[in-house]
Amino acid sequence: MDLVPAPSGETPVKTPVVEVEAVDLAEQVNAETVALEEASSDYETDSDDSENWELMSNGDNTIQILRDEQLHDGLVPGACTLEEAIAYRKRLHDIGKAAFVEETIARETVTAKKLCTAFGIVPPAFLEGAPDEAFHPLLAIAISREFSRRPKLPQYNSIDDAVKLLREAKNIIVLTGAGISTSLGIPDFRSKDTGLYSKLAHLGLSDPQEVFDIHVFREDPSIFFSIAKDILPTEKKFSPTHGFIKLLQDKGKLLTNYTQNIDNIEANAGVLPENIVQCHGSFATATCVKCQHKVNGDAIFNEIKEGIIPECTVCRKRIAEEGLKPQGLKRKRSTNGQQKDRKEFEDSSDEDDYEIPTPGVMKPDITFFGEDLPDEFGQRLIHRDRELADLVIVIGTSLKVAPVAEVPGILPRNVPQIYISRTPVSHTGFDIDMLGDCDVVVSELCRRAGWDLQHQMIPVDEKVEVTPVEGYESRHVFKAIGA
Repeated sequence: MDLVPAPSGETPVKTPVVEVEAVDLAEQVNAETVALEEASSDYETDSDDSENWELMSNGDNTIQILRDEQLHDGLVPGACTLEEAIAYRKRLHDIGKAAFVEETIARETVTAKKLCTAFGIVPPAFLEGAPDEAFHPLLAIAISREFSRRPKLPQYNSIDDAVKLLREAKNIIVLTGAGISTSLGIPDFRSKDTGLYSKLAHLGLSDPQEVFDIHVFREDPSIFFSIAKDILPTEKKFSPTHGFIKLLQDKGKLLTNYTQNIDNIEANAGVLPENIVQCHGSFATATCVKCQHKVNGDAIFNEIKEGIIPECTVCRKRIAEEGLKPQGLKRKRSTNGQQKDRKEFEDSSDEDDYEIPTPGVMKPDITFFGEDLPDEFGQRLIHRDRELADLVIVIGTSLKVAPVAEVPGILPRNVPQIYISRTPVSHTGFDIDMLGDCDVVVSELCRRAGWDLQHQMIPVDEKVEVTPVEGYESRHVFKAIGA
């Protein structure tokens, strides 16, 4: 997805929220069918195939994404070593796609099959025994995907570098996800055993993400409201990581907090509304799907916590008032947002095709899959923050939902980027990875920066052990000990 500002002045990031874990490889391959030697001119463009992040499929065949940890451990026979992969990636970014193809494939210094592994693709079983040319379309995708990815800035590697960046930065973009709220008992979405999606089998959905699909909501809002209470904050509290964002604000360093979270906990910490972009909306307000009446989220929280579908009071009042009027013609059947089966209408008699209208459902103003992000997201990012930011900190998100996941890639590549979460990501090149509980990482960073981050969840005598990850100069693991 191209997030470069459109010439027409339109905001290209105003696109529906989508999951980017799976795409159709056949569609990609059809666009890259020319052999690499004959298509070098195509590689002069900075095309973006970043949607191939997690899984690519070709019919019934599956292409697995290869992670750096697997290269480091030598788990794939015939693959590049991690050192070779890093060198190939650096060379690609240094000389460009056309020259790289000439230097490797055209000169036959390495096979396309092996080179695929350098860019994170396991040679697929359905191509086993095929001539090396059969891997060219797949390699074309891999090269374009890597070339569109922001390369790491080599001068930033250590924790001291991160602390120095924090102290010197004046306009910090903080991009946050569900990981900053898990210490408050609010589940994230994708953790294998504890995430929200792992607990939705009882709903009978083909994909657990459908619980946040706008089309599913319109058909049956009860599916969403059956789990909404599990992601709704029950108390006005916040985590140390939320407190860290507030501290950046207090020091005049916070440019914008782009949050993917819908819990609105940033407000509990005191982050000002003008410093927050709720990328996926929040429970702070709700709107009737019928009459568009808007209320504060507090007005429907009790119903949500009880698993009840909240109905619009304005609709209810209007229906009551109209019920007192003399009845003329029968009223056409009306629904509260749930869709009825067309055949049900066709089979019903005229007498049955009328009923007392029902109030509209109060939908929390969160952005579902299939809905556009708020206008403020693209406008602020492209037309203001992109030019002002001097540091990016991504905290508690696996960056798997577009277009927010593409924010790091559209910012100027010379702006340093720090990643804080429990596990690393492989589809975006951060300068420093700090792995561990978000609260532990930010508290230690503040400690080293000489900042006073006070929070009741941070033990007074907390000690944090920081361990470098073997094979990664800029990756570090944080672990609280002796607290």
